Amino acid sequence: MTKVDRRVLKSQEAIKKAILELMAEKNFDDITIREISDRANVNRGTIYLHYMDKYDLLDKIIEEHISTLREICHSASEMSFQEGNYVWFEYFADNHLFFSTMLNTKSAAHFRSRFLDLVVQEYKVEVDVTEGKNQGLDGDVVLQFFGAAVVGAVEWWFRNGMPVPPRVMAEQTGILLDRNF
Repeated sequence: MTKVDRRVLKSQEAIKKAILELMAEKNFDDITIREISDRANVNRGTIYLHYMDKYDLLDKIIEEHISTLREICHSASEMSFQEGNYVWFEYFADNHLFFSTMLNTKSAAHFRSRFLDLVVQEYKVEVDVTEGKNQGLDGDVVLQFFGAAVVGAVEWWFRNGMPVPPRVMAEQTGILLDRNF
């Protein structure tokens, strides 16, 4: 396994942070590679060494977080919704800049869509419309309803400056999910 140079990692992290900070300030379409490089304190060539363009950069950042959330889901599959949600909300809090930017800016519709798809995919195994509270309901409707509820709660949390701790969000959203699955 090849070891990545710390300088490379440091540059990539600075570039990622720079684009997210800029997205919090202005529309993504108005951001230039020059602004990203200035903010990250790297040469433009360094950005192009790692990314084709700003769209590739954003896609790679989104994919990293979606992949991590998927891993969290799989590692938390034996947990209750409350316990599993706690791991998610801790991750959200630890990556506040990314999630608040992605869920609070107009240029972040792509991430919201990917996030909703992930939530729906992960809850698919929990939905049972053959018996219990959701008996007779259309499984896709149930999944979209709860997926949108989870994404909406996370958006509300960031939009309002994380007014409650991650543990409280996890417990309360977990209770709501447990009541319905």
